Amino acid sequence: LLSDGAVVIDFAGPWEVFQDVMIDQRMPFHLYTVAASTKTIHASGGMQIVPDFTFANAPRPKVIVVPAQTDDSPVVLDWIRKASQTADVTMSVCTGAFLLAKTGLLDGKSATTHHNSYKLFERQFPKITLKRGARFVETGNLASAGGLTSGMDLAMRVVERYFGREVAEQNAYYMEYQGDGWKDSSGAANAAYLNLKTRPGFEEDPVCGMEVKKSELKADYKGATYYFCMDSCRQRFLKSPDSFLAPTPQRKSM
Repeated sequence: LLSDGAVVIDFAGPWEVFQDVMIDQRMPFHLYTVAASTKTIHASGGMQIVPDFTFANAPRPKVIVVPAQTDDSPVVLDWIRKASQTADVTMSVCTGAFLLAKTGLLDGKSATTHHNSYKLFERQFPKITLKRGARFVETGNLASAGGLTSGMDLAMRVVERYFGREVAEQNAYYMEYQGDGWKDSSGAANAAYLNLKTRPGFEEDPVCGMEVKKSELKADYKGATYYFCMDSCRQRFLKSPDSFLAPTPQRKSM
C-alpha cells in the first residue's frame, strides 16, 4: 500500500524478502503495489513510483504491507479494513502502525512501531497495548514491525509462517541477510538494544519522544527546559504542556 511519503525501506525491504523466495523453482509470491489512484507517488528520498493498481481494480491480497506514509484518508483506511478481512496477514512497518491503528483493527490488541514514536502512539491509541522494544508483534492475522529494517524481519517471519523455518533460512542465506530478529518474536535482543539511556548532550522531545540535541528549539515550563526535534512539536507542547508531561505523584494523606 503506497501513498506520497512512503518510506522506501519499509516496503522495498519486505518486497525483496518476498520476491526472493523460491519453492520448487517457482516464485510463490506475486507482488504488486496499490494506491488510491495510479498517479505517480513520491516516496522518501524522491523516488517516483507508479502504482500497479487502484483500490477499485486491485486483486484480492493475501499479504498486505503498510509502510510509513502520509495518506490516512477514509478511502485508504476503508480499503485496509475490507482487504484485511480475507488476507492471511496485514503487516505494518515503522509508523505504518499509525495507519493500521486508525482503522480500529488493532483495538484491544498489541502492536509496535518505531521507537521514536512510542509516546505518540500510546497517546493516540490508548486501546492498543504498545510493545516497546519488540522487533515485531503478531496478533492473529495482524502484525506490526518496529522501525525500518525490522520490516524485513517480519517479512521473513511471514515466509516462515507459510513455508517453514528451512525455507526462510534458505531465503535469508540467498539474500546474505545475517539478522536473526525474525527468529525471535519476543524482541529480547532488540529491546536490549533500545533500552539505552539518553546520550550525554541529548534530551528527549516530550511530544514525540525522539532523542534531540539541546538547541534553540526549546520551551521553559514550570522551572524546567524542554527541547524539540522540530517546531511543530514545540508548538504542540506550548498549546498544552501538561498533556505531554507525566503527572506529579500525589502525596498520600496520613
